[in-house]
Amino acid sequence: MSLTEIPHPAPGERDLGTSGGLRPFGVYVHVPFCRVRCGYCDFNTYTADELGEGATRASYADTAISEIVQAATRVGRRPVETVFFGGGTPTQLPSADLVRILRAIDDGFGLTDGVEVTTEANPDSVTPESLATLRAGGFNRISFGVQSAVPHVLATLERTHDPARVPQAVRWAREAGFEQVSVDLIYGTPGESMDDWRTSLEQAIALEPNHVSAYALIVEDGTAFARKVRRGEVVMPDDDETADKYLLADEMLSGAGLGWYELSNWARDEAAQCRHNVLYWRSDDWFGIGPGAHSHLAGQRWWNVKHPAAYAQRLAAGESPRHDGETIDADTAHVERIMLETRLRSGLGLDALSPAARRSADGVVARDLATLEGERLVLTRSGRLLADAVVRELVD
Repeated sequence: MSLTEIPHPAPGERDLGTSGGLRPFGVYVHVPFCRVRCGYCDFNTYTADELGEGATRASYADTAISEIVQAATRVGRRPVETVFFGGGTPTQLPSADLVRILRAIDDGFGLTDGVEVTTEANPDSVTPESLATLRAGGFNRISFGVQSAVPHVLATLERTHDPARVPQAVRWAREAGFEQVSVDLIYGTPGESMDDWRTSLEQAIALEPNHVSAYALIVEDGTAFARKVRRGEVVMPDDDETADKYLLADEMLSGAGLGWYELSNWARDEAAQCRHNVLYWRSDDWFGIGPGAHSHLAGQRWWNVKHPAAYAQRLAAGESPRHDGETIDADTAHVERIMLETRLRSGLGLDALSPAARRSADGVVARDLATLEGERLVLTRSGRLLADAVVRELVD
């Protein structure tokens, strides 16, 4: 039975506030608005002219807050250790609205002392005033979507910000008092040379961020970018070139004092790691707010309706925005643990492996794809390039 077929709260979910209550708990808030929809993006995002009545930026904060009230009624008080505003571009909303949403999370669940509160932002979507409002309202981490420092690469990605704006935005965030500043990069864009990628890394490092994420461009089915690739209008780089760019990133970021803690993420120290993302990778608990947002709690996973108008309509009617869900059985949890923990610098606990998988792990170590650090299997740099293949060997 899907979650849409049963009353809210659903049978079997009534004890969500206590089941797994010792696990870290976070809240994700999806803000689906973008000024321009990039051709490579398959996230649940919309420009203003794509949305109908009831799903406007002006009304969005009140709609999200109504879901937070509904969620808190169902879960009860549970200390929130991390909050992450993603999208889309959360800073397309007024800063005061983002602060109101954060206050509602505190009112409904309760924020812990030392809570990490992150917002994603584009360099051209912030001002000194908006950043000061966010910081005063409790936000302490910001992640700038830089992607590239090279104009022709940004043009291929259909990113609209001026690279010269990035240092200014980072400086404003520092002046506003943000404790953690992260920079997001993408490599492997068609037409991006190795020198282009080196330039992006050099300029990112010059910003002295606490954290850098660097992801290879993936062509997702159904996107405008995928159609261009299919028509031969753009040509993706081969796997060897993509691997070389990853190795360059790891070399340069490590040399600048940023150590890897997850395959695509580097941090200056443990305090600079994105605790919210670590919560995902360790299969802890989180509640997702917003259209299309996913939740993971008490052995269950569910997701909301995707379109912002449908999301708003359900909440206006006092209904749950949930679309569907599943119970996570032991086999699924086991496989997911191997997939996720293997990605981390802290490594995969050997207790997750069957005797057959342990023999496979010995083979992985013998081929210098991983090392054993106590009772944990940790990927080497070569192993990180082949992480998916390593996971397949370790899953029975």
